[in-house]
Amino acid sequence: MINTGKLAGRTLFITGASRGIGKAIALRAAQDGANVVVAAKTADPHPKLPGTIYTAAKEIEAAGGKALPCVVDVRDEAAVRTAVQNAVAKFGGIDIVVNNASAIALTPTEQTDMKRYDLMHQINSRGTFLVSKECIPYLRKSNHAHILNISPPLNMAPHWFSNHVAYTMAKYGMSMCVLGMAKELEAANIAVNALWPRTAIHTAAMEMLTGKESDQFSRKPEIMADAAYAILSKEPRHQTGKFLIDDEVLQAEGITDIKQYACVPANADKLMPDFFLDVAPEKLVEFAAEGSHAASLKKPAAASEAGKIEGLFQKIESLLNEEIVRKTGAVYEFKVKGEEAGIWFADLKSGTGKVGKGSPPATADAVLTMDSKHFFDMFTGKLKPANAFMTGKLKISGDLQKAMKLEKLMGGLKAKL
Repeated sequence: MINTGKLAGRTLFITGASRGIGKAIALRAAQDGANVVVAAKTADPHPKLPGTIYTAAKEIEAAGGKALPCVVDVRDEAAVRTAVQNAVAKFGGIDIVVNNASAIALTPTEQTDMKRYDLMHQINSRGTFLVSKECIPYLRKSNHAHILNISPPLNMAPHWFSNHVAYTMAKYGMSMCVLGMAKELEAANIAVNALWPRTAIHTAAMEMLTGKESDQFSRKPEIMADAAYAILSKEPRHQTGKFLIDDEVLQAEGITDIKQYACVPANADKLMPDFFLDVAPEKLVEFAAEGSHAASLKKPAAASEAGKIEGLFQKIESLLNEEIVRKTGAVYEFKVKGEEAGIWFADLKSGTGKVGKGSPPATADAVLTMDSKHFFDMFTGKLKPANAFMTGKLKISGDLQKAMKLEKLMGGLKAKL
């Protein structure tokens, strides 16, 4: 997308801008010569995630913009108010707010502790409301006022609630801010819209959650940055109260080569759909080609695969070693349903590892429930665990991060199984 210069001299207040999608949007605006307030918590380096508000500020200035790094926890009303006041003092006002900061925990009701519930609601819903509220008085004075929430369309399909209702509620809170504030602020000529990705977006946080191979079926953050740039470059009166999808925004701008945004161009037709799209699980086949989760949707498991789960576990056990156990460090319980119903376990926490039938010898870090017809596909690489989880084929309770480590393990074993 060509720079138009429409954001030159404009001031953007972006939450969660120290890395990922927030930083990508900041850098895109900086190329126009925008002022960017980097409002995020990370002042000191995170042990696992790269980037701080200060390193992001340097990148913004190197890209052609001006930056103001602010240590902001969006749950803290005083911190938000101070950052807004500092932004106005430095740049003379605020033109655009991007509510990007978010917390996620994909756990069912019984496995969601209230501390995590509160964190998601305080950051996602309350944080978005608070930041918008504090910035609105200054947006009213701007002739190019936008609020853009990185939040999904309000899709009421039950499957988007059933596996992680706490997260869905918190994320939809951001979207409800769009619905309400767009109408509330329409007379003030302040555009309020939401932007959401069609597919998974590869960021450091996504990699930490699902493993290093998450880029294989994801797009780059730049697709969200370009889509945000297109939205924020428009006159506010032209578009408000919309729930926009990244690739649709770009296609409307005449960008037809969406493949360029795939982390792995060869997998551009196998990308993992993001949450909350208006598509039923059984129709997700339209979004992916052979090799992704669609493989199991296109055709039933072959009859010859029946009865192979026991043999599969025997083969897995023969391939285990101390290195795999050291890298995994978790105990799994598998509740298999359907034709080959039963309980299996994998102890990848001690010694050289052990698998077997029945309950695990120690408390499981993660319990995975799945039909046998999909279970075999998952362990042989035909169905990615993350895709199985998103489409409802795989239920996970316990430690989600440890559960997703299985994806890396399966990647290493599938060629040998």
